[in-house]
Amino acid sequence: MNRSYDVIIIGGGVNGCSIAYYLAREGKKVLLLERDKLAGKASSAAAGMLGAQVEVTEEGALFDIAKESRAMFPSLQYELKEHSGIDIELVQKGMLKLALKEEEARHLKSTIAFQQMLGERAEWLAPQQVAEREGQLSDALLGGMDIPMDGHVNPERLTHAFAKSAVNLGADVKEYAEVYSLIKDGDEISGVETSDGKFHGANIVVATGAWSKRLLDECGIPLPAYPVKGECFSVITERPLLSSTVFTESCYLVPKSGNRLVIGATMVPDTFSENVTVGGLFQLMKEAAKVLPAVKSATFERFWSGIRPQTGDGLPYLGRHLKYKNLVIATGHYRNGILLSPITGKFVTKMIQNEPLPVYMEAFKLNRSEEYAKG
Repeated sequence: MNRSYDVIIIGGGVNGCSIAYYLAREGKKVLLLERDKLAGKASSAAAGMLGAQVEVTEEGALFDIAKESRAMFPSLQYELKEHSGIDIELVQKGMLKLALKEEEARHLKSTIAFQQMLGERAEWLAPQQVAEREGQLSDALLGGMDIPMDGHVNPERLTHAFAKSAVNLGADVKEYAEVYSLIKDGDEISGVETSDGKFHGANIVVATGAWSKRLLDECGIPLPAYPVKGECFSVITERPLLSSTVFTESCYLVPKSGNRLVIGATMVPDTFSENVTVGGLFQLMKEAAKVLPAVKSATFERFWSGIRPQTGDGLPYLGRHLKYKNLVIATGHYRNGILLSPITGKFVTKMIQNEPLPVYMEAFKLNRSEEYAKG
């Protein structure tokens, strides 16, 4: 069994698998380790939204990286289909971000103005225009932001497409291989201690989502981050109720194939419990019915939750460790993990190959926080 690699990636979620794919595409000898099954946590719990404009409402590095990553999906779907045979089910029918209050309407109009100034497509729709676009929505809406470029994918299929493509390009992927610790050797991490023994790597990437902090803390490497649980549910309708994804301040509704609607998500910080509560589901059902009254007649399908990694300033950590130069950390994507997965794989590969990165990547460096600096 091979025990030595160019890169060892810890974490088999969408970002770990994307990193494995882009590295394998460059001919790197890659090992990906996942303690459970691939896409077993947040990556399969996500709705798969590519909400570069709906989620990020302020100018800055996060908006820049989100737009760049979203632009990768149209060609990526064909790349991954060629390498893996898996269709990631990319849907590009736009999103509607709706206003139910005057304050929300003012904020959306302000968001539209700044996004248009940056050259993005966004438009305010009056209530009648919203009704013409989506006839089943509530007539109590005050209008909405039309975002034609945002879309969605099947997050579980995307994760498996990255992983299978990586394997077909020569990467090794081990499920049910838990990493117990990082092996320190002076100013380097020389490998990992796992339930399947030791593996050695010239570069180590930690991409374990909300569990990254726990692993790094055990190794004496502080990372300011915390888990946020998101509860979701899905329903089946007799006929399609929506063509576009609908987003409000309280919930989102994502139309999937087979007349299925995914509705989410609550935000419960500082917990690793994956229990789904009656209160959480009740809140989502109430908010969804305000926006789409016909959902009350839908057939309930199932419920689930996912644990998402959030950071103190809301920006992901993407960069090399200052002390352990061969250690790269890629976590903290929060609600944008699916959206940012292609660019994460691409930029981590550039880091490992010592290639230049965009200036905006400075915003995601690890030493931007005092807690990290103390480590």
